[in-house]
Amino acid sequence: MIGKINHLGIAVQSLTQSEGLWGSVLGLVKVGEEEVAEQKVRVAMFKVGESKVELLEPTTPDSAIGKFLDKRGEGIHHICFQVDNIKKALEEMKAKGAPVIDQEPRIGAGGHKVAFLHPKGFNGVLIELLEE
Repeated sequence: MIGKINHLGIAVQSLTQSEGLWGSVLGLVKVGEEEVAEQKVRVAMFKVGESKVELLEPTTPDSAIGKFLDKRGEGIHHICFQVDNIKKALEEMKAKGAPVIDQEPRIGAGGHKVAFLHPKGFNGVLIELLEE
């Protein structure tokens, strides 16, 4: 069911400031940047081997990332696992008792289908499922 870690999501106050650290200092290659209006966030993706690091900057203070930053500050926001069939994976997770945030997949960054599992079921870690 789970293929690989697709990316780690990092909440940041400013993409502009953070990109220098991840790109210049660590030498990671930026492979994309976009705004996901529905989620009120701007994202920048950096390639790391077969996976990526996703920097997330809120576009409004009331967004999920804005609230996260207010409560916890900058840092790891979620782990994203790649799946072949997100609807099937989500149904299997629900059947196993996983607490889900999204009952149905939605469109996330890159136009990919995504769904989130609640951190209360995974030791405080928000889990994203992604179908490319």
